Amino acid sequence: MKTKLDVRQITFAALVGAMYVTLCYFGNIFGLNFGIFQCRFAEALTVLPFLCPATAWGLFAGCILSNLLSPYGLPDLIFGSLATLLAGLLTARCRNKWLAPLPPVICNGLIVGALLAWYETGFTAAFPAVFAFNAVSVGGAELLVCYVLGLPLLEVLSRSRVLPQRTAE
Repeated sequence: MKTKLDVRQITFAALVGAMYVTLCYFGNIFGLNFGIFQCRFAEALTVLPFLCPATAWGLFAGCILSNLLSPYGLPDLIFGSLATLLAGLLTARCRNKWLAPLPPVICNGLIVGALLAWYETGFTAAFPAVFAFNAVSVGGAELLVCYVLGLPLLEVLSRSRVLPQRTAE
């Protein structure tokens, strides 16, 4: 089903993208954004497509701009950003707010975990073990951020009249 985006949704998506970039650049000061033990506070925003599906595209744009600082280069810029887009699109399809943080956890754990494993070992015999470790590490940090920060944010914003709400289907 196609939905038409209005100016308010597009503006909110752009605002979310800008907040994502700002939070990532702030987290980068403390070295929290990249590596196997990454804790991006900006990832708390990845639950917002549950309320406003258009924000998935704002998150994607914000992630692209944030990943320009990545020490993993072009692969992280492409695949890390696509992981965030996929997570946002899947979150927008969630029907239960308690499940809304799961797509970012799963997508980032698997995709970024694989990216980091490939960067560290290439496709050698060590890849499966390194991938498993990285997927759990990245996914665990994502789980922490999305449930501890993202879910309360979702609860507060769902009661607010400021953001464009999901229309009844």
